[in-house]
Amino acid sequence: MIGQNKRIFSSLSLSSLSLSSLSLLAIALAALFLFAPQLRAQNDCAEGNGILDMTPPKDTPVPDLIQKFGAQEAKVKEARSHYSVTQDLMVQTLNDKAVDGQMHQVTAISYDDKGRRVENVTFAEQSTLRGIQLSAQDMDDVREFMPLIMTTEELQQYNLTYAGQQHVDDLDTYVFHVVPKKEEKNKRYFQGRIWIDSHDLQMVKLCGKSVPDVIRPKKNQPQEIRPMFVAYRQPVDGYWFPAYARVDDTLHFRAESVHVREILKLTGYKRAGAPAAKP
Repeated sequence: MIGQNKRIFSSLSLSSLSLSSLSLLAIALAALFLFAPQLRAQNDCAEGNGILDMTPPKDTPVPDLIQKFGAQEAKVKEARSHYSVTQDLMVQTLNDKAVDGQMHQVTAISYDDKGRRVENVTFAEQSTLRGIQLSAQDMDDVREFMPLIMTTEELQQYNLTYAGQQHVDDLDTYVFHVVPKKEEKNKRYFQGRIWIDSHDLQMVKLCGKSVPDVIRPKKNQPQEIRPMFVAYRQPVDGYWFPAYARVDDTLHFRAESVHVREILKLTGYKRAGAPAAKP
């Protein structure tokens, strides 16, 4: 997002969760150093967690587990390219607890025969956001990081560190820290934690942010501060597809601090030639 004072950021938050019995997962103390600049966020990634068991996986070495995870994610990415879905994005700015600005957009998303994303905006209200505006880069975050899929190819850009196993409602998961191996100019990356279903070996939730931030920009360059978000998937025809993400964060710019909430919902997955998938 670009603020009225040339500030940029991206964020997201949701009012209700369509995933069955899924809740936010813990950020272990070992990972806190990754997010020290963002600890002022209102997101609670520890809500509803079970105890984190740091015991190594019993039957599969961690490198093999990561390799199998990447292969399963490649199947998710390929399968999703055959579905259309409705994307509902709500962005709000707040003064204390009162909403003082809002942007709401609904987009029909599909993929062409070459797997390229096709967007058709079906609803867009005039933005009344205070102090910020959505930028093209923010929308890239909405497209790429909140519905993140980490195939074998994408995994080559990251270091994954095994954190343990965690039971969340009816799911058993493997938990990993994720950081980019290196940051190339004009490229963005995910940094945070991911939770992988121990049965399907597909990601079911993540908590983190896109990086890098630009805290001290050069002359005539805007600040770029990305908020932390939490995101979830839901089962669709045997795959875990992105379904929901949210942000509730206060972003601290030079001139002022802005409290932002965002909601991203992906609903009505429909395979080409088939009825819409039930939530």
